[in-house]
Amino acid sequence: MTQSITPASSPQSPLASTLAQEGAVVFPPGDLWSNEPPLESDFHRRQIELLIRLLEWWWRDRQDFYASGNLTIYYSPNQLKSEFFRGPDFFVVLGTEKKDRRSWAVWQEDGKYPNVIVEILSSSTASVDRNLKKQIYQDTFRTPDYFWFDPDTLELKGFHLMDGQYQELQPTPQGWLWSQQLQLYLGLWDGKLRFFTPEGELVLLPEEDLSQQAEQERQRAEQERQRAEQERQRAEAAEQELARLRALLQDSPQDNP
Repeated sequence: MTQSITPASSPQSPLASTLAQEGAVVFPPGDLWSNEPPLESDFHRRQIELLIRLLEWWWRDRQDFYASGNLTIYYSPNQLKSEFFRGPDFFVVLGTEKKDRRSWAVWQEDGKYPNVIVEILSSSTASVDRNLKKQIYQDTFRTPDYFWFDPDTLELKGFHLMDGQYQELQPTPQGWLWSQQLQLYLGLWDGKLRFFTPEGELVLLPEEDLSQQAEQERQRAEQERQRAEQERQRAEAAEQELARLRALLQDSPQDNP
Protein backbone atom coordinates (compact mmCIF):
# COMPACT_ATOMS: atom_id res chain seq x y z
CA MET A 1 0.00 0.00 0.00
CA THR A 2 1.31 3.45 -0.90
CA GLN A 3 1.12 5.90 1.96
CA SER A 4 0.25 9.49 1.18
CA ILE A 5 2.79 12.03 2.31
CA THR A 6 1.44 14.95 4.28
CA PRO A 7 3.83 17.86 4.81
CA ALA A 8 4.44 18.53 8.47
CA SER A 9 5.87 21.65 9.97
CA SER A 10 9.38 21.04 11.22
CA PRO A 11 12.46 23.21 11.65
CA GLN A 12 14.74 23.27 8.64
CA SER A 13 18.40 22.41 8.87
CA PRO A 14 20.96 25.22 8.50
CA LEU A 15 21.73 24.04 4.95
CA ALA A 16 18.07 24.00 3.90
CA SER A 17 17.38 27.38 5.51
CA THR A 18 20.37 29.00 3.81
CA LEU A 19 19.51 27.66 0.37
CA ALA A 20 15.87 28.61 0.77
CA GLN A 21 16.83 32.16 1.76
CA GLU A 22 19.10 32.43 -1.25
CA GLY A 23 16.25 31.34 -3.47
CA ALA A 24 18.18 28.34 -4.75
CA VAL A 25 15.30 25.92 -4.21
CA VAL A 26 12.09 25.72 -2.24
CA PHE A 27 12.52 22.83 0.18
CA PRO A 28 9.56 20.84 1.45
CA PRO A 29 9.42 20.01 5.15
CA GLY A 30 11.86 17.33 6.21
CA ASP A 31 9.58 15.45 8.59
CA LEU A 32 8.27 13.13 5.85
CA TRP A 33 7.05 9.61 6.42
CA SER A 34 9.05 6.75 4.97
CA ASN A 35 7.34 5.19 1.95
CA GLU A 36 8.95 1.81 1.36
CA PRO A 37 7.33 -1.38 0.03
CA PRO A 38 7.12 -4.45 2.29
CA LEU A 39 10.31 -6.44 2.75
CA GLU A 40 10.83 -9.45 0.52
CA SER A 41 10.94 -12.07 3.27
CA ASP A 42 11.36 -12.74 6.97
CA PHE A 43 15.05 -13.30 6.29
CA HIS A 44 15.37 -9.77 4.89
CA ARG A 45 13.69 -8.35 8.00
CA ARG A 46 15.83 -10.39 10.41
CA GLN A 47 19.05 -9.61 8.53
CA ILE A 48 18.38 -5.86 8.53
CA GLU A 49 17.44 -5.88 12.22
CA LEU A 50 20.58 -7.91 12.97
CA LEU A 51 22.92 -5.41 11.31
CA ILE A 52 21.26 -2.46 13.06
CA ARG A 53 21.39 -4.10 16.50
CA LEU A 54 25.00 -5.19 16.05
CA LEU A 55 26.25 -1.74 15.11
CA GLU A 56 24.22 0.06 17.77
CA TRP A 57 25.60 -2.27 20.44
CA TRP A 58 29.17 -2.06 19.11
CA TRP A 59 28.93 1.74 19.11
CA ARG A 60 26.76 1.99 22.22
CA ASP A 61 28.92 4.77 23.66
CA ARG A 62 28.70 6.89 20.50
CA GLN A 63 26.02 9.45 19.67
CA ASP A 64 27.36 10.61 16.30
CA PHE A 65 25.84 8.12 13.86
CA TYR A 66 22.50 6.94 12.49
CA ALA A 67 21.88 3.33 11.43
CA SER A 68 18.60 2.25 9.88
CA GLY A 69 17.08 0.08 7.18
CA ASN A 70 14.25 -0.04 4.66
CA LEU A 71 13.76 3.67 5.33
CA THR A 72 13.17 6.20 2.58
CA ILE A 73 16.04 8.52 1.72
CA TYR A 74 14.57 11.67 0.16
CA TYR A 75 17.20 13.50 -1.84
CA SER A 76 15.24 15.67 -4.26
CA PRO A 77 12.85 18.49 -3.28
CA ASN A 78 10.62 17.43 -6.18
CA GLN A 79 9.72 14.21 -4.33
CA LEU A 80 8.94 12.23 -7.47
CA LYS A 81 8.51 8.69 -6.20
CA SER A 82 9.74 6.90 -9.30
CA GLU A 83 12.95 8.90 -9.59
CA PHE A 84 14.08 10.70 -6.50
CA PHE A 85 14.26 8.42 -3.53
CA ARG A 86 15.54 4.99 -2.64
CA GLY A 87 15.26 3.09 0.62
CA PRO A 88 18.40 0.98 1.15
CA ASP A 89 17.96 -2.23 3.11
CA PHE A 90 20.63 -1.06 5.57
CA PHE A 91 22.53 2.20 5.75
CA VAL A 92 24.72 4.18 8.12
CA VAL A 93 25.29 7.93 8.25
CA LEU A 94 28.29 9.16 10.21
CA GLY A 95 28.76 12.53 11.87
CA THR A 96 25.08 13.05 12.58
CA GLU A 97 22.74 12.98 15.56
CA LYS A 98 21.65 9.59 16.86
CA LYS A 99 17.88 9.92 17.12
CA ASP A 100 14.68 8.39 15.74
CA ARG A 101 13.51 9.60 12.34
CA ARG A 102 10.50 9.04 10.08
CA SER A 103 12.73 9.14 7.00
CA TRP A 104 16.06 10.58 5.90
CA ALA A 105 15.62 13.91 4.07
CA VAL A 106 19.03 14.96 2.80
CA TRP A 107 18.21 18.70 2.80
CA GLN A 108 17.13 18.40 6.43
CA GLU A 109 20.37 16.64 7.42
CA ASP A 110 22.89 19.23 6.23
CA GLY A 111 23.25 17.49 2.89
CA LYS A 112 24.52 14.23 4.36
CA TYR A 113 24.10 10.98 2.44
CA PRO A 114 24.83 7.48 3.77
CA ASN A 115 28.45 6.56 4.35
CA VAL A 116 27.65 2.85 4.08
CA ILE A 117 24.86 1.01 2.27
CA VAL A 118 24.07 -2.72 2.25
CA GLU A 119 21.44 -4.21 -0.04
CA ILE A 120 20.00 -7.69 0.56
CA LEU A 121 19.32 -9.16 -2.88
CA SER A 122 16.25 -11.06 -3.98
CA SER A 123 15.06 -12.35 -7.34
CA SER A 124 12.94 -9.24 -7.84
CA THR A 125 15.52 -6.64 -6.74
CA ALA A 126 18.91 -8.11 -7.71
CA SER A 127 19.13 -6.42 -11.11
CA VAL A 128 18.18 -3.01 -9.72
CA ASP A 129 20.58 -3.36 -6.76
CA ARG A 130 23.47 -4.38 -9.02
CA ASN A 131 22.88 -1.70 -11.64
CA LEU A 132 20.52 1.26 -11.12
CA LYS A 133 20.99 1.59 -7.37
CA LYS A 134 24.74 1.05 -7.65
CA GLN A 135 24.84 3.91 -10.17
CA ILE A 136 22.76 6.19 -7.93
CA TYR A 137 24.85 5.39 -4.86
CA GLN A 138 28.03 6.08 -6.85
CA ASP A 139 27.04 9.20 -8.81
CA THR A 140 24.42 10.92 -6.64
CA PHE A 141 24.80 9.68 -3.08
CA ARG A 142 28.60 9.40 -3.37
CA THR A 143 28.37 6.70 -0.71
CA PRO A 144 31.93 5.54 0.06
CA ASP A 145 31.11 1.90 0.90
CA TYR A 146 28.46 -0.14 -0.92
CA PHE A 147 27.80 -3.85 -0.37
CA TRP A 148 25.27 -6.37 -1.57
CA PHE A 149 24.48 -9.80 -0.18
CA ASP A 150 22.49 -12.59 -1.81
CA PRO A 151 21.08 -14.88 0.94
CA ASP A 152 20.28 -17.62 -1.60
CA THR A 153 23.71 -17.94 -3.20
CA LEU A 154 25.65 -16.33 -0.29
CA GLU A 155 27.25 -13.95 -2.79
CA LEU A 156 28.82 -10.99 -0.99
CA LYS A 157 30.34 -8.13 -2.95
CA GLY A 158 31.56 -4.74 -1.87
CA PHE A 159 32.73 -1.53 -3.47
CA HIS A 160 34.67 1.49 -2.28
CA LEU A 161 34.44 4.88 -3.95
CA MET A 162 37.78 6.00 -5.40
CA ASP A 163 38.09 9.04 -7.66
CA GLY A 164 34.33 9.05 -8.13
CA GLN A 165 34.12 5.41 -9.26
CA TYR A 166 33.30 2.26 -7.34
CA GLN A 167 36.22 -0.15 -7.12
CA GLU A 168 35.41 -3.72 -6.15
CA LEU A 169 36.84 -4.84 -2.81
CA GLN A 170 38.98 -7.95 -2.60
CA PRO A 171 37.91 -10.42 0.10
CA THR A 172 40.14 -11.77 2.84
CA PRO A 173 40.93 -15.51 2.93
CA GLN A 174 37.82 -15.84 5.14
CA GLY A 175 35.73 -14.13 2.46
CA TRP A 176 35.28 -10.93 4.49
CA LEU A 177 35.14 -7.43 3.02
CA TRP A 178 36.58 -4.36 4.73
CA SER A 179 34.40 -1.31 5.35
CA GLN A 180 36.70 1.68 5.59
CA GLN A 181 33.85 3.81 6.93
CA LEU A 182 32.87 1.43 9.74
CA GLN A 183 36.40 0.15 10.40
CA LEU A 184 34.87 -3.31 10.47
CA TYR A 185 34.75 -6.33 8.21
CA LEU A 186 31.52 -7.70 6.74
CA GLY A 187 31.37 -11.45 6.34
CA LEU A 188 29.21 -14.52 6.71
CA TRP A 189 28.54 -16.26 10.00
CA ASP A 190 26.02 -19.09 10.18
CA GLY A 191 24.50 -18.02 6.86
CA LYS A 192 23.97 -14.41 7.90
CA LEU A 193 25.86 -11.19 7.29
CA ARG A 194 27.81 -10.15 10.39
CA PHE A 195 30.48 -7.66 11.41
CA PHE A 196 34.01 -8.62 12.44
CA THR A 197 36.61 -6.47 14.20
CA PRO A 198 39.99 -5.63 12.59
CA GLU A 199 41.43 -8.36 14.85
CA GLY A 200 39.01 -10.90 13.39
CA GLU A 201 36.66 -11.16 16.36
CA LEU A 202 32.93 -11.55 15.77
CA VAL A 203 30.94 -8.44 16.76
CA LEU A 204 28.34 -9.67 19.23
CA LEU A 205 24.72 -8.90 19.92
CA PRO A 206 23.89 -7.68 23.44
CA GLU A 207 22.64 -11.08 24.52
CA GLU A 208 25.67 -12.79 22.97
CA ASP A 209 27.98 -10.34 24.70
CA LEU A 210 26.31 -10.94 28.07
CA SER A 211 26.34 -14.69 27.51
CA GLN A 212 30.03 -14.57 26.65
CA GLN A 213 30.77 -12.53 29.77
CA ALA A 214 28.82 -15.04 31.86
CA GLU A 215 30.73 -17.92 30.27
CA GLN A 216 34.05 -16.17 30.90
CA GLU A 217 33.03 -15.62 34.54
CA ARG A 218 32.04 -19.28 34.82
CA GLN A 219 35.40 -20.31 33.39
CA ARG A 220 37.23 -18.01 35.83
CA ALA A 221 35.26 -19.48 38.71
CA GLU A 222 36.05 -23.01 37.49
CA GLN A 223 39.74 -22.15 37.19
CA GLU A 224 39.68 -20.74 40.72
CA ARG A 225 37.96 -23.89 41.98
CA GLN A 226 40.55 -26.07 40.27
CA ARG A 227 43.37 -23.95 41.71
CA ALA A 228 41.89 -24.24 45.20
CA GLU A 229 41.50 -28.00 44.74
CA GLN A 230 45.12 -28.31 43.64
CA GLU A 231 46.22 -26.32 46.71
CA ARG A 232 44.13 -28.59 48.94
CA GLN A 233 45.65 -31.68 47.34
CA ARG A 234 49.18 -30.31 47.75
CA ALA A 235 48.51 -29.46 51.41
CA GLU A 236 47.05 -32.92 51.99
CA ALA A 237 50.02 -34.58 50.30
CA ALA A 238 52.41 -32.49 52.42
CA GLU A 239 50.55 -33.47 55.58
CA GLN A 240 50.67 -37.14 54.62
CA GLU A 241 54.41 -36.92 53.94
CA LEU A 242 54.97 -35.24 57.29
CA ALA A 243 52.99 -37.99 59.03
CA ARG A 244 55.07 -40.64 57.23
CA LEU A 245 58.32 -39.03 58.34
CA ARG A 246 57.09 -38.85 61.94
CA ALA A 247 56.18 -42.50 61.85
CA LEU A 248 59.65 -43.42 60.55
CA LEU A 249 61.28 -41.47 63.39
CA GLN A 250 59.14 -43.20 65.98
CA ASP A 251 59.96 -46.64 64.59
CA SER A 252 63.76 -46.11 64.34
CA PRO A 253 65.94 -47.73 67.17
CA GLN A 254 67.06 -45.45 70.03
CA ASP A 255 70.81 -44.90 70.56
CA ASN A 256 72.20 -46.23 73.87
CA PRO A 257 74.09 -43.73 76.10
